[in-house]
Amino acid sequence: MVEIHITDIIPLIGIPDPPNGRPVYNIPCPCCDDDPYKKHLNINLNKDVFCCPRCHFSGGVFDLYSYYSGVDRQHARKVLMEKLGLKDSGSTYEGSNTKRERRTISRPILQDIELPLTDIDARHETYAALLGKLSLASDHRQNLLSRGLTDEMIRANGYKTMPVVGFSALAKQLQEEGYYLGGVPGFYHTKDGRWTLAQERRGILIPARDPDGKIQGLQIRLDNFKKGKFRWISSIGKRDGCKAEGWTHTVGKPTQTVLLTEGPLKADVINCLTGLTVVAVPGVNSLKYLKQTLNHLQSNGTTKIMTCFDMDYLKNPHVRDGYYNLANVLAENGIEYGTYLWDPQFKGLDDYVWHCRKQETL
Repeated sequence: MVEIHITDIIPLIGIPDPPNGRPVYNIPCPCCDDDPYKKHLNINLNKDVFCCPRCHFSGGVFDLYSYYSGVDRQHARKVLMEKLGLKDSGSTYEGSNTKRERRTISRPILQDIELPLTDIDARHETYAALLGKLSLASDHRQNLLSRGLTDEMIRANGYKTMPVVGFSALAKQLQEEGYYLGGVPGFYHTKDGRWTLAQERRGILIPARDPDGKIQGLQIRLDNFKKGKFRWISSIGKRDGCKAEGWTHTVGKPTQTVLLTEGPLKADVINCLTGLTVVAVPGVNSLKYLKQTLNHLQSNGTTKIMTCFDMDYLKNPHVRDGYYNLANVLAENGIEYGTYLWDPQFKGLDDYVWHCRKQETL
């Protein structure tokens, strides 16, 4: 019996082709997505199946064709055979020595790779629900308080402690509650087909938010580390996983002058202590999403950026070079900029401002 695959019917039903030959990708769900930028329907070309975890629209090749074409499911195969110009040369049955005819399909060799990033609304809802199931350990709360954050800001910003067990149970709860896990960095499928959350060492989970306050991704500040105190929660290289991007983080509404620093937690602390609007890049050499954020700020009245990176940029050549690249980005975007300097015995502006607040000099 001749096989028919989703790749064969894509041109017939008008759904998007897989980007860059990906075997698994997302498209707008015809049943529950009312925004073309939302993509909740997962197409798996390896397995020839599709599924929307939100509205549970799912099935195989003939189900997909039937829905989009309006052809009755019972007649879908016959109609497709005619449209594709195919003929069956006989089918196999148990005990038969006749081999099933297979036709050569001109499609790329597919491999299990990560899913494309899903939309910001789906990520925000999933991450917010995940954080709602977690707690903040007392030592982590004390760490945040010692930086100058208040209990109110700690609750509002949504910091939680990264668990060390129960990753699959958390993913299962989220999936059963209707949250979308595909294309959300940190989630992936185990070998036995269950969703789970990437295992990380213990630390503080820090939401990185867009200018509208939506959670784009999660950073973790590790309790114990040899290299890299902060890292993104990601599932790159995992089955149906998704990599994290170097998102910028914004805290506060757009104002005429906005501060620019490094790291979401540092930005949150500066905002809490000063009330100023702060944007944070993941690092002075990680500027991928900065221009997008600058465009948003400028369209909402921001005319000047004041950079306030750690004072070691004066001594560290790699940081200094990154700062020059940053200056070029700001200049190219047509925005005025300057740099804040402070007592170099305090590495970051957050440390300096907190010191001044405790000394009642600010």
